[in-house]
Amino acid sequence: MLDKEQMVKIVESCGVSLYDTEVVSEFDKRIFRLYITSKEGISLDKCAEVSRILSPIFDLEPPLEGEYLFEVSSPGIERKLTKPEHFTASIGEKVKVKLNSKEKFIGLLEAFTNNVASVRVENELKQISLDEIESIRTYFEW
Repeated sequence: MLDKEQMVKIVESCGVSLYDTEVVSEFDKRIFRLYITSKEGISLDKCAEVSRILSPIFDLEPPLEGEYLFEVSSPGIERKLTKPEHFTASIGEKVKVKLNSKEKFIGLLEAFTNNVASVRVENELKQISLDEIESIRTYFEW
């Protein structure tokens, strides 16, 4: 099985970064989704290039047991923050937060230190530990 470090090297050889991976079920099918990012943005051509390189490798060393579909995608403008590096890269952006207590709010991610996010909601700076967060994603006002 291809390990994460090998996957990162392959993706980086295409001039992009591995943002995250996820396994989801949609319409009774399992999907292994690989998210890539780049300062220049992600094009469909870049997704296709990464897919063309990884698909034959996954045929030999599948990332999952059993049948699955493989997709390469951008995490999008409103992307999930799941790892410390996601938080650090998103400082200065608006975020939509849902806490384990079910409280929800939108604010500006001002800092991230020692697994604590500092989010400014109007005039209040909320210090939120990662273990208090049910979900957080960047937020774009349309």
